[in-house]
Amino acid sequence: MSKLSHINEKGEARMVDVSEKATTARRAVAEGFVTMQPATLELIKKGEAKKGDVIGTARIAGIMAAKRTHELIPLCHPLAITKATVDFELSEEPAGVHVSAEVKVSGQTGVEMEALTAVSVACLTLYDMLKAADKSMTIEGVRLIAKDGGKSGAYRAG
Repeated sequence: MSKLSHINEKGEARMVDVSEKATTARRAVAEGFVTMQPATLELIKKGEAKKGDVIGTARIAGIMAAKRTHELIPLCHPLAITKATVDFELSEEPAGVHVSAEVKVSGQTGVEMEALTAVSVACLTLYDMLKAADKSMTIEGVRLIAKDGGKSGAYRAG
């Protein structure tokens, strides 16, 4: 385990100084899954959710969340994100929605937290949009699945 970069020699939290790091192309992909009752999935498919366009709303929420990650996670740097996408795949078995996000930046620090935040908020938005029909939904498997760029190089989840 490497030394934690957000803790100084006194054990105090700090924002990492990235001013001397090279600006490079960076990319991160994250995923998550919202499980739900089959009848709830049908509401999405038929466009019959009481709150409206479930997928469209969750997509916008995820993209907005990626752009505002530094406002939510205390030690994240504000970044000029160059790409943020959130995609959805409906699943019959198990019943639910697979959510994935890809975020890119040309910068001095990575976008893993932005991709994870996008997925998390998109999943939460799905829950919010559908909770009147199904309070038993669960959000599962939120994780980083890929990252490119920076000193540590590429990462792929196993």
